Parts: sequence; structure tokens; C-alpha cells
Amino acid sequence: MSMVLPGVVGFKLLGKLRDGVTATDLVLTVTQMLRKHGVVGKFVEFYGRVFNSASILIRIHCFWAASCRYFLPLLYTAEGMGKLSLADRATIANMSPDYGATMGFFPVDHLTLQYLQLTGRSDETIAMIESYLRTNKMFVDYNEPQIEKVYSSYLELKLEDVELCISGAKEVNNSRGAEHSRDDEDDSVA
Repeated sequence: MSMVLPGVVGFKLLGKLRDGVTATDLVLTVTQMLRKHGVVGKFVEFYGRVFNSASILIRIHCFWAASCRYFLPLLYTAEGMGKLSLADRATIANMSPDYGATMGFFPVDHLTLQYLQLTGRSDETIAMIESYLRTNKMFVDYNEPQIEKVYSSYLELKLEDVELCISGAKEVNNSRGAEHSRDDEDDSVA
């Protein structure tokens, strides 16, 4: 028996959002890009690098338990994927019906393990999940060299290029930059 596998679009996220730009603006921008690219029937994997650097370091601490072994301090500069919260990632992935993909997903990393702990999973369960994912090379550890993946097609978004957007609840596909809305408003008053 044979099975047709869907194409997988690699969507690389780089940089960081400018001040005042929200996750909603990011989601609307990603949705527009994926609709334009054409992802119906495909999977979309969002990825990006968190660069190790001696310049700006961010520490992630375990606030929940002093003996927490899954949240040993990690040092990295937060760029791209490292700047997106789990809630932001979930929002983007859950918009897959709006951009037409079969599914959108982010790699499993330290934020996923944090979520499992926050939702009451036992340390043994978390250790088993992490071990399984690492063994099968499905866990992304940004402190280790990243393997370059091969996708059916590629997209890239510099997060600093995301603009403030305006969109109605039923018109995600008609979202536009906030500065364009001011021009439209001036035209309608005249």
C-alpha cells in the first residue's frame, strides 16, 4: 500500500518584533504570507535559530521548584523562535485553517517541557517525553548545533518587518497595515 505524503513548508522566523507590534500583527502577517504562497494540503513547520552569544544573555530560571532539572538556566540571545512565547506559537499554529494548511507546528523545545510541568505532568512523565524526543531527534535544543532540514518549499520572515495590522474578526484575509487604514479613512471622509 502506498501513501502520498503532504509537502512541508519550512517557515523561518528571524529577529524580533519591534516595540508595539503584537502577536496578533505577527499572526496576520504570517497568514497573508502563507495564503500567497499556497499551502492548502501542506504542513507548515515554523523554525528559526536562537543564537548563542556572549553579548546579550537571557536567563530562564525555574521558579516552580528549587530542584527542577528541566529548567536549568539556559543562556542564549533571544531571536526568532526564542522571542515567541508558547501562547504566540499556539496562536500561529492554530490559524492553520485561516492560511489553508493541513496543520502548522513548531518544534518541541524547552518551552514545551515548561508547559508540561505547568500543567501538572510528573517529572517522570516529562523525563520520558524528553528522552523519547531526543532519541528520535525530534527535540530542539538551541544550545546544540542545529541540523539543517530539507523542506518542500521555504518562506522567511524577519520579525522586525512585521507592521501593525487592522483586521475584522471575519476578514483575516483582508488585514492591512495600520498606516494604510488612515489613508482609507481620509478618503472616505472627503
